Amino acid sequence: MSEDVKRRAPKEHTTDPHSRLRSHSSHDEPAAERSGMKRLSTLWSSFRRGNKDRLKDVPESPVEPGPAEPLEREPRVIRGQYFFEYLVVVSLVKSGGGYEPQISYQFPKRDGMGRSQKEEEEKILKAITLFCFPEGIDWAPMTEYQSETFSFVLTEVDGSRKNGYCRRLLPKGNKACPPEAYCIISKLACFGLFSKIFDEVEKRRQKSMAMIYPFMQKLRESPFPAPGNSVEIKSHIPESGTEIIKLTRPLDSWLEHVNFATLCGCLSNQEILLVFAAAVLERRIVFIAEELGTLSQVAHAVSALLYPFTWQHTLISIVPSILIDVVMAPTPYLLGVQKKMVDLIDDKCDMLLVDLSENRTETFIASIGDEGSILPPKLHDEILLALENKKEKATVEEWNRVVSEAFLGFFVKTVGHYASYLTSSGGAEARRTFQSRAFYKSIKSNTTRHFVKKFMQTQMFDIFIQEAEQRQSGTHQGIFHQKIQEYQNNGKAEKKKR
Repeated sequence: MSEDVKRRAPKEHTTDPHSRLRSHSSHDEPAAERSGMKRLSTLWSSFRRGNKDRLKDVPESPVEPGPAEPLEREPRVIRGQYFFEYLVVVSLVKSGGGYEPQISYQFPKRDGMGRSQKEEEEKILKAITLFCFPEGIDWAPMTEYQSETFSFVLTEVDGSRKNGYCRRLLPKGNKACPPEAYCIISKLACFGLFSKIFDEVEKRRQKSMAMIYPFMQKLRESPFPAPGNSVEIKSHIPESGTEIIKLTRPLDSWLEHVNFATLCGCLSNQEILLVFAAAVLERRIVFIAEELGTLSQVAHAVSALLYPFTWQHTLISIVPSILIDVVMAPTPYLLGVQKKMVDLIDDKCDMLLVDLSENRTETFIASIGDEGSILPPKLHDEILLALENKKEKATVEEWNRVVSEAFLGFFVKTVGHYASYLTSSGGAEARRTFQSRAFYKSIKSNTTRHFVKKFMQTQMFDIFIQEAEQRQSGTHQGIFHQKIQEYQNNGKAEKKKR
């Protein structure tokens, strides 16, 4: 490889694992890696084709999920869009020696669709059952069950994404039964808001399933609020009268899909930095925990730490048991695996295996060993110092702001000067070219330059630069560039004082 980083072909934003395998395989790969690819490709092929038992109905595509679009490029939701596409209830139905998840309720019903649309929706609905109950068929009737909320993402054939928000609960009654799952599918990414909606759904479900319908109907008819604004929904509950439910969208809309408090509650600041170091170099990372909510929130939070860059590889926040062999893939990934399935991970080499459980004896079950030396020491300590500003009783928004700014500052100081090395030989609309050698040679700190040289070889950096080359100068570029401007202005002010 020359000193200028080699250009990769622009990556197609797809999260279909089978097509991802095609895009990453090449004749230049080592035989062992091609063998690993073949194993995972075979897994997905059988998963799609199916067999005579329960694999036959597994969806061809979509599966969860791929990388979220970077927040700067993510189309912001406009006021007036539907809150959700539909709500489904997934019930566990006795089947053979276990319980099979099936959709027992859907709102609204989809009528008048063409054949291809109907087939595509059926695939989505079957995928939903898989992710609502990733544990598989091993369930039993119960009288007590702590409800839990988690999320996942479905990626369609055309690359568009749908967010799945799920609340699992035990229906009210004296009879022992398995839990059921309520899942909302929406193009909107706002975990906190949908969690509050589930509170209302659960409250109504404990009285009657029929009470959910009018509430969801009014919600669906309501416009999605702008950042910082609220929407009020009137809902009548027998014996309680008419209630007004107020749903407020966070002001910091670019962070409304993540909750860093969960990440910080599971890991110490130093442990978070080790995970971040592995993620920033696009390594294989597996999180394990008992709770689905913990897995989904931590996986998405770690991905969000990379902003303004985007995780370009496989990201499955909750791996269904039927897909556990995905851990054999030799390519980078962020995976969430329930602790009961950790013994199914045979090969723990070349990965960071992170235990998030409260009763863990060690956090890092497996690691490469160099995670503590990846980040430049000075910037490593600056992030730690910034994270210490977290207040235990802070709101989710306050936690998100402190954590995100700590890591955003890291990228500002390491690669924030990239725009100065985008040159154009033509007019204002000509495509610019990134001068990679001059870019990293301009870094004065040896440790920072060493890190940046490695980071430049990641796919997330390459895609970021390709998009910057295609973007016209002067285009609105988001909070990352605002922070770069602030940092550069502060540097100029410091020089004047001297």
